[in-house]
Amino acid sequence: MMTSKIQTVAVAMSGGVDSSLAAALLVKKGYRVIGLTMRLFCYDGINNEKNCCSLKSIEAARQAAQRFGFPHYVMDCEPEFKASVVDYFIEQYRQGRTPNPCVACNQKIKFGLLLNKAKGLGCELMATGHYARIKTIKGQPALAKGKDSKKDQSYFLWTLTREQLISSLFPLGGLDKQRVRELATDYGLESAQRPESQEICFIPKGKYSDFMKKEIGSRPGPIGNRQGQILGQHQGIANYTIGQRGGLRIALGRPQYVVSIDSAQNKITVGEDADLMTNRLLATDVNWITNQPKRVVKAVVKIRRQHAGAEAVVIALDGHRAEVSFKNPQRAVTPGQSAVFYKGDLVLGGGVIESNNSQWH
Repeated sequence: MMTSKIQTVAVAMSGGVDSSLAAALLVKKGYRVIGLTMRLFCYDGINNEKNCCSLKSIEAARQAAQRFGFPHYVMDCEPEFKASVVDYFIEQYRQGRTPNPCVACNQKIKFGLLLNKAKGLGCELMATGHYARIKTIKGQPALAKGKDSKKDQSYFLWTLTREQLISSLFPLGGLDKQRVRELATDYGLESAQRPESQEICFIPKGKYSDFMKKEIGSRPGPIGNRQGQILGQHQGIANYTIGQRGGLRIALGRPQYVVSIDSAQNKITVGEDADLMTNRLLATDVNWITNQPKRVVKAVVKIRRQHAGAEAVVIALDGHRAEVSFKNPQRAVTPGQSAVFYKGDLVLGGGVIESNNSQWH
């Protein structure tokens, strides 16, 4: 009698409820599971108990592995994480941009370094606790939104290639958060009711300004309007992002917002809310998960995690670039953030926002 081979799956375990349940579900389905927890960068040696880099998180992952009887290893990824994520984060802010470190981490660390380490351990697949799904379209893997629209994390995964998707599993993609916690409770996972952290994982809560001041400094410079008038002084461009209203320390009798940041001139330009509206952006480092369109594709484009998405025409350009023209103007299109292209629930691809039409060259 023929028996199917049992596949070995590495699960990236942060110690939180999502990755712990992902591992438990795979054990229940009959996979041979290996838990991998990354030891990452810790700012000033401070271990934030609530983030994925802490000793408490590593212990929570180990306890989940013990409960379900699979091996668990801690992988030292600190040098690579610092180079690919932390240093990237710092440099982007120096350039007056607003980076997304989770996208960089998924691309370079989780589905780069860690996936390679998993294969080195003999694992055919790697699973994570992301709320996303992998579908098969015309025989090819495709990335899709998770069932829970409030928790969907496909936005952070646009850099993945088909080759990476073939080797990946997202066990929570068809579940909502409430069901995840219910199952985790049923399985006796200690992380079942553990609160989620919305912080940047390598900066402890309450230490953001300290981190930015230490790593980037706080070189003051002018705040001006589009007419060239100087209205005040900023405390370092890294403390500001497009669309920001607070912390400007200027009083004109009407709200003012950051509309552009010029790192070369160390200058911030402010304007009214209407000045934040733009109907076009240029994306670089574009990755097409599906086949790259010959020229033009209609899509819904998200310009930040909580953005609902907007109808647009995406024009594929050479040099891994794309031009996005929105049907209706969008607010606060921010260089450094990701523009992700959707067709229904499928992720066509995405890129890094280089500029909007107010900065067009």
